[in-house]
Amino acid sequence: MMQCADELVSTHGVTTVCDALGVARSTLYRRRRNAADAAAKSRSATSPRALSQAERDQVRDVLNSERFQDLAPREVYATLLDEGQYLASWRTMYRILATQAEVRERRNQLRHPAYARPELMATGPNQVWSWDITKLRGPSKGIYYYLYVILDIYSRYVVGWMVAERALAMLAEQLIGGTCAKQAIDRGRLTIHADNGGPMTAKPVALLMADLGVVKSHSRPHVSNDNAFSEAQFKTLKYHPNYPARFGSVSDARSWGRRFFAWYNNEHHHTGLLLLTPADVHYGRSAAVLARREHALQQAYASHPERFVKGPTKLSGLPPAVWINPPKAGDTPSAVGQPAPEEVVLS
Repeated sequence: MMQCADELVSTHGVTTVCDALGVARSTLYRRRRNAADAAAKSRSATSPRALSQAERDQVRDVLNSERFQDLAPREVYATLLDEGQYLASWRTMYRILATQAEVRERRNQLRHPAYARPELMATGPNQVWSWDITKLRGPSKGIYYYLYVILDIYSRYVVGWMVAERALAMLAEQLIGGTCAKQAIDRGRLTIHADNGGPMTAKPVALLMADLGVVKSHSRPHVSNDNAFSEAQFKTLKYHPNYPARFGSVSDARSWGRRFFAWYNNEHHHTGLLLLTPADVHYGRSAAVLARREHALQQAYASHPERFVKGPTKLSGLPPAVWINPPKAGDTPSAVGQPAPEEVVLS
């Protein structure tokens, strides 16, 4: 474009061409100067002291050789000097490696694949469950019991749990099957998410889910955030004021679990549920509870409006969807006295 403008200038003059194009003369001069500077820089980009391409290839081959592939460029530089050989400075060696993205371990190593992160959405109860196993300390050091918990991620309701002396796929199979039956899960309706522990990835559990028409989902290896709902529930459990330092027996652990999960599901006002209880959300009582709260707030405002600086308080509704790993921007992605969560009792 500058060449075309220069031809016009040589024919019609600077002022005429600039007036016709609506461009200030200073702009034309500045662009000419920038073009000249870029050309000069391009001509001087290659230093006469630079290594030739053949020499750069030789340096890279030496650095990646079997002898030196485990050593840093400084070590290679010093070793070659001790042997009376100089290829380049160690800083130049680093620059040569950087151009090939080789400033790292240069041996052929096992590369972990890029695992796709699970993206699961629940718009109501019994659409996505998350489950996990945690250890409970027994009566003495080295003795543990294992707590299995299945959690509905939309309502945070614990739909099933079990305490056992071992973490086994057979027990997980028993818990999942019994919980699906008690929640009357239809085929193709539910996804169960878990991490990559042995019982979670065991073949009997996978076959059971296939038989039940349940979709299985797993966290990425070493990514605990993919199972954040279960991890958060375990934290609530272990930070509960009545959580004991140790359990005297399996029966003791099961007895404590019955009390805790009854409280958690039916009395615990969950911060992620607008301070509703998981049972209210799971069994469809949330709208009625929020309506009663709204009425109480309106009465309080009518009695003392001066205490509500921003006007009457409006309660928001529950979120339309709950996600495990929501997609990033641009990606296409009941009656009162409900029974306590079902515990599977081992014979």
